[in-house]
Order: sequence, then structure tokens, then C-alpha cells
Amino acid sequence: MTGTYHNALILPVTGEVPWFWGWLSVDEDGRISGMGEGAPPADAPLPHHDLDGCFLAPGFVSAHSHIYTGGMRGVAPNSPLYEWVSLNGRMLLGAEIDDIYWMTLAGGLDHLASGITSVYNFTQSRVISQFDYEQSVLKAARVHPAEFVTAQVDGLDASGIRFVTSVRLDDEQLDETDAFAGFDAVMAHLETVHPDRNLGGSVYGAVQWSSSPATAERERALMDRYGITNQAHFVETAEQIEIQQAKFDWYDAAGVLGPGFAFGHFVHPTEEMVARVRETGSAVVWQPMSNGRLGSGIADVPRLLRDSITVGMGVDDQSCTDVSDPFENMRTGLFLQRGKHSDPALLTPSDVLALHTIGSASAIGVADRVGSLEVGKFADLLVVDPRSPHLGPIWDPVATYVLACGLRNLRTVIVGGSPVWDRDLTDPVRERADHELTERMITSAAQCGIHPADHTRRNADAHRSV
Repeated sequence: MTGTYHNALILPVTGEVPWFWGWLSVDEDGRISGMGEGAPPADAPLPHHDLDGCFLAPGFVSAHSHIYTGGMRGVAPNSPLYEWVSLNGRMLLGAEIDDIYWMTLAGGLDHLASGITSVYNFTQSRVISQFDYEQSVLKAARVHPAEFVTAQVDGLDASGIRFVTSVRLDDEQLDETDAFAGFDAVMAHLETVHPDRNLGGSVYGAVQWSSSPATAERERALMDRYGITNQAHFVETAEQIEIQQAKFDWYDAAGVLGPGFAFGHFVHPTEEMVARVRETGSAVVWQPMSNGRLGSGIADVPRLLRDSITVGMGVDDQSCTDVSDPFENMRTGLFLQRGKHSDPALLTPSDVLALHTIGSASAIGVADRVGSLEVGKFADLLVVDPRSPHLGPIWDPVATYVLACGLRNLRTVIVGGSPVWDRDLTDPVRERADHELTERMITSAAQCGIHPADHTRRNADAHRSV
């Protein structure tokens, strides 16, 4: 959709200035075709949209999300990582292919409504696993066909968000031939997604839960076969930390470290691990809200940035962050770091805004297309109104945007120049997806004896309606 947005307080994230009053135009391909200070030029594309002083900023990028998890908010509220993830797995044992589609569609729409326009999505594996604490590995509890994963691709595609699809190989839970065939099927299915929404495939790194270096070698083979990236959850929690740290060498020996590799979380690395990440140009993706919620720890992000390591941010699971809110995620990360180090200048609002936009895009290999307002990139934009509710005078635009704005100020979410969410409009697709998510999640969890708090009331209402 062509057009020009003007009379806006623009936050480009990259470039020579942190903000300016001006305009931004979008071409027929949904990309940014021009931008500048002051009034738009006479030949700026029509129609013109007067933003009346609102912020115009790039859509957030979540470099680490598990999109399907919105039906499990509030579960295991006082549990650490492994207890929490095991409960999640049990609750999904009853989920079928259609169920995971609706869960994913609802999650994609929820991310968009939170201002996230691009996401790195860890798909739920077709193998529903349980964590074996004694052996520190995942063990299969139920196995689905590859369509269980391709249905998640279809759900995100239907939501309208841009996405990287991360797929776990499950080489220790499945026959090796079956594991590779399932991965190949998902990569082939990605070809059915419009290339503007499909930001690529990726390996869901699983060495943290494997028992052999062979997993790292197989993941490297997939990266080479498809020319794709890899992101691995690593040293996220202090539980079994020696076991986790020891597996780092498996990745290093397999040669997977490099610009196409990212460590998710990276809360408890050794000095040697940080050095190798820096030397190889690998990235780190930070989830401050989920790390805090699960008691996993506080990643030393300022130190990583001092070492010039690429760092992005993600909102992680809706079931351990509980809200897919990048504004809250930025503030949580900022305040945790300042409090931990007793230094209010250690990390700035500009820093965390960059981490959740261009930093995230860089960490997952899509910074050429999204993450900042630059000519030629996708016109993925947020219109944020600092007067509704009113935030008072704007002394420092970036500080106001990061420290004072939130989802209550988000007015419009635009992907490729087209509005995909507006706070003043109802979305029947979102309403249906939320309903389907709720009912299907309840049915799935009930198969292992887990019921919502209003289970008795719901049963009574159903009985009366018969």
C-alpha cells in the first residue's frame, strides 16, 4: 500500500539522529521509499496520513518466541525452568494438528497486537517430550507427523506476521532417517509461504538436551544443507549448570559457531564461552522477563555489548513471560541491569530500543529487511500516541518512548505499509482464534488431568445449555 505518513515524531533507530519530526513514504511493494525532516515533498506518494505528533517507530522484532504457548499463561508460577517446561509438555500431550494451528494463529495475532511485526519462532516439535532430570535429556512422550509443525507455519502465515521458522531435529527421540525427513518436509513447506512473510528457516538448537556431540554435528549438516541459521537455548538456568557448560564444546567442535549462530538466554556462560562467542561472531538473544519469571538469572548484557557481541531481545513464551509486551520487556531488562550493577548510565533507553529492533534483526540474520526505518526495508511501522493516555511534555523522545509508552499507547500496527491491527477496530479473526485457543488448550490439558480454575463453572454452564 503506497502512502506517506507525516507530522510524526520518527524514531529511525539507526542513522545519524535518534529522532526527528518529519515524514516517511511507502512504495507499492510495501517498502520504505523515502523519509526526511519537515513536511513531505510535493511528489510524496498519496494518500497522506497526518499522524498529529504521534511516534512512528519500527515494528519490534522478537528474536526468540514460542508462539503457540498463549493458552498456558500463569502455569507453574513458582517453578524453575525444568519443572515449568515439563508441565508445558504434559499440557500439550492431547494437542492435535488442528489444535496447534489455532494456538499458533492466536499467538501470531497476539504478537502483532503487541507491536511485534517480525519474530523468530521456535515451533513446537512434532515430538512432545518430557525432561528427564536424572539424565538431563528430553524423552519422547508422543510423536506426531511432520504436519504438526507445518500447521504452525500455516498458522503464522495466516496471522500476517513475518517469521523465521525454527525446527528441532529430534535426532535422539526419532530414527535418524525419520528425523531428517521431518525436517526436510518443513523446509519444503516454507516454500508455500509468501517470501515477504517467510524470513527463512532455522535449526532449533537442541544440544542443551542431548546426550551426544552427534546432535551438534547433525545440526551443522542441516545448516549447510539449507544455508540456514541456528539458535540454541543455552546456559539459561543455574540448574545442572556444569552439565550445560560442558556441552558448549560440542557446538564449538562441530564448527557451528559464527554469524549464523545465536545463543538464546546465555545467562550463565564461562569466560571461555564468552570469548568464543566474540571470536566467532556468534550472537546472543536476551529474554529478561522470562529469565526473571523463572528465576533463571540476569544475563550480563552490558559486558556482552562491551565485547561488541551482537545482542537481540525476545519475548519468549507467552507461558513464562505471560504477556508478549516488548515495552515491558525493554524496561524489565533496563531496570534489572541498572539495579544489578548500581549504575543508571550502564544501559540507556536508546540501547534497549536498538536491542529489541535492529539488534534482534541482526541476531537472527534479517537486518537487511526489518528492524529499523531505512529506505528499502519493509515498511513495518508502529504508530504510538503519547497523548492517549497523555504522557505530558516530551523532553526526550526516545526516553519517553521506552520508559513511558506501552501497549496502552499503541494505536496502529502496520506491516508492509498496510494496517494489520488498530486499537479502535475489532478483529473477528482474532476473536475466533482466541476462542479456539482457549477451548483447544483446555481439551488438550484435560487429557492429563489438568483443568482451569473455572472448570466446575464451565461444566455447569455446558450442562445447563444441553
